[in-house]
Amino acid sequence: MNQEPRQTILELDGEERFDYFLDTVMEEREIWILVNGDNQFLKIVSDEDGVAYLPVWPTEAFAADYAAGSDGLVPKSLSLPEFFRKWVPGLTRDGLEIGVFPGNDGTLWIAEPEDVKKDLQDEMSF
Repeated sequence: MNQEPRQTILELDGEERFDYFLDTVMEEREIWILVNGDNQFLKIVSDEDGVAYLPVWPTEAFAADYAAGSDGLVPKSLSLPEFFRKWVPGLTRDGLEIGVFPGNDGTLWIAEPEDVKKDLQDEMSF
């Protein structure tokens, strides 16, 4: 994917990026997160409301773009079965939400892990 289409997708609003995320994850069957050198995942806490979330991306390229200029963050893929089986219960237990596909404008779709799982499973049933 070249830079122009990625830029266009990043400029979509949060809901449109969420839909793009669902479609792409269904095709690729994986979700991308960022981890540091110790394999610890990136967690963000919102300054506005204190909500803690795991940012996720539909492709390695989008995750890598977000990590550009960061200190040692690299994309890591999670298979959908691993995400459903391990990550959703773990995030729920830890009180973390999921921040789906941060965009250029700083907006993103924040949802409960079970809601993201349900949305993905709903997409799989079509």
